[in-house]
Amino acid sequence: MTLESRTKGAVLPLLTGLQLALMLPSPVLAARRTAGHGMVASSSAPASVAGVEILKRGGNAVDAACATALALAVTHPAAGNLGGGGFMLIRLPDGTATAIDYRETAPAGASRDMYLDSAGNVVPESSLVGYRASGVPGTVAGLALAQAKYGRLKWRDVIAPAIRLAESGFRVSWALARGLRETKALGKFEESRRIFQNGGAHVKEGDLFRQPDLAATLRRLRDEGPREFYTGRTAHLIADDQREHGGLITLADLAAYRAVERAPLRGAYRGYEIITMPPPSSGGIALLESLHILERYDLTAMKSAPVRTDHLLVETIRRAFADRAEFAGDPDFVRMPVAGLLSQKYAARIAATIDLDRATPSSRIGHGAPVAYESPQTTHFSVVDADGCAVSNTYTLNMGYGSGVTVKGAGFLMNDEMDDFAAKPGTPNGFGLIQGEANAIAPRKRPLSSMTPTIVLKDGKLEIVTGSPGGPTIITTVLQILVHAIDQGMPLEQAVAAPRLHHQWMPDEIRAERFSLTGEQRARLEKMGHRFAAAAGREVWGDAESIAVDPKTGIRTGVTDPRSPDAGASGY
Repeated sequence: MTLESRTKGAVLPLLTGLQLALMLPSPVLAARRTAGHGMVASSSAPASVAGVEILKRGGNAVDAACATALALAVTHPAAGNLGGGGFMLIRLPDGTATAIDYRETAPAGASRDMYLDSAGNVVPESSLVGYRASGVPGTVAGLALAQAKYGRLKWRDVIAPAIRLAESGFRVSWALARGLRETKALGKFEESRRIFQNGGAHVKEGDLFRQPDLAATLRRLRDEGPREFYTGRTAHLIADDQREHGGLITLADLAAYRAVERAPLRGAYRGYEIITMPPPSSGGIALLESLHILERYDLTAMKSAPVRTDHLLVETIRRAFADRAEFAGDPDFVRMPVAGLLSQKYAARIAATIDLDRATPSSRIGHGAPVAYESPQTTHFSVVDADGCAVSNTYTLNMGYGSGVTVKGAGFLMNDEMDDFAAKPGTPNGFGLIQGEANAIAPRKRPLSSMTPTIVLKDGKLEIVTGSPGGPTIITTVLQILVHAIDQGMPLEQAVAAPRLHHQWMPDEIRAERFSLTGEQRARLEKMGHRFAAAAGREVWGDAESIAVDPKTGIRTGVTDPRSPDAGASGY
């Protein structure tokens, strides 16, 4: 890592969307950018530009998505990554769709009780920080699978912008400088402190941030191909670092890793087709289950009764999250009642348990009984090309900057994804989520996720590509964007900017963003029996980088979430 500071005394930058959202008496609108051919919206403007560069060179949306993801590994280290994993949802111009599952896997040496002490209690932070917190990374394998099968260009072409950004550097934003400075996990590990905190002197806004170790890793992936990450020098750097510090990931774990192609979930909502991610994402199931319940109510007519709408939303999602806790897991390890959970008959039965005038305590809500068994820091980006190929991609290191561990000599951070397993079924994880036996730790197993990349069609035509980071709030973020856009007729930039509510069954409390409720609305909800989290009304979450496509003109509108200071859409 090398830094080059700008001249002192520079003019202060314009306030970011997040700063405005925290300061103004009302929420700001999402930024929008239109283009007639291709569009990329991501959490980092330079990464979006990298994706559009690939589109202009003749690549399709999959090529551009891979270039964007690799660039985010350079410019957005809190979540962009080589050392993590995620999900890519692809819809091709001919209407076919597929899902690439590149979620991390537990090392072969992992065990069910690895984060418990001798008394059977979960050791605090044992799955969140350090070398034993990481699953086997899947990002490189997933991008390679998608690009080789569905892209147009060569692998070396799509990795080129990321190499340039790592070698030549990019200017550090206010938000990135603050994140690197304030993330305590980075300071606990020498290599992370050296690279991402400038050896303790800290990276400052305006610095030119170069990452030579990461650039060397990316060049190896360019020259030797993506399997180099799993069998070449990079694999040895990961395994050696793990072995030296008591981690579990071995060369054999890396060599055995494979991304998986799965059939997406498809559902309908008020005449729209919803394509979303299947397990091991719980997001797609919870999203469709919630939409099927909500479809039984006239939300358009309820627009004038926001308290009733919020009550219904909370009652719906608390039931979906109760089912998530019981049934969701890795489909290669557990059988899930997917068809039953998504059936209209089941949705009608669940809707019948909702009292429109009174909150149902979560302690009285267990999981349902569906039939027909089958199976804070993340980042999302969306891509649409000139032919209508669309990609919705969400990937992550789990918590911000993952485990805090940077692989010595390789320049990238490792994930802390093992926290997404149930370290002890029935106890909350780092996000407060209760998870069941279906998500217990097992070797080679993929942890459950809330990531919900989603594509929306109307009459067979592409209309919305969306998704978000945010742990369990991902599901409710995507759900509310669709409700705002479809039921309330909001343009996508308003739907993305609108304040959000969240409930996840346990703990039994509503989280609410700033400006989401008036004092009177909150009082009325409390009178109905709802409880609010202590921080309700003082926080914002999510980063729904989205694209809308006008079905008449074909104009692509890239929408960047005002909650993300560094986000940017780019098109041509």
